Amino acid sequence: MATTLRARPAALTLTASAHARIADLMARAPDGSIGVKLSTPRRGCSGLAYSVDYVANADPMDERIETPGGVLYVDGGSILYLIGSTMDWIEDDFTAGFVFANPNAKGACGCGESFTV
Repeated sequence: MATTLRARPAALTLTASAHARIADLMARAPDGSIGVKLSTPRRGCSGLAYSVDYVANADPMDERIETPGGVLYVDGGSILYLIGSTMDWIEDDFTAGFVFANPNAKGACGCGESFTV
């Protein structure tokens, strides 16, 4: 009996505006950048925060998500905190930034900078 492989779904979903923002970031990326990386470093009152930075080297433990404008890498150590999340880019008169709808987050600090799982 042969083993059948199926495509693995992406760990998180990106909205059209998140795709557009990644394309914009990659159009202005520093030399040597191969994509942007999403991670959840320990920071803030609640414990974990979202961080998006340019990346120059691929880590084999990171999740790789192809977008129309470039590659989004998701930190291998953060992936369990992000499965099922939606990443969006919101821009209004007062602020702009990536926003996450994360079903794994059990709480957040008052300022919205960090979350708990």
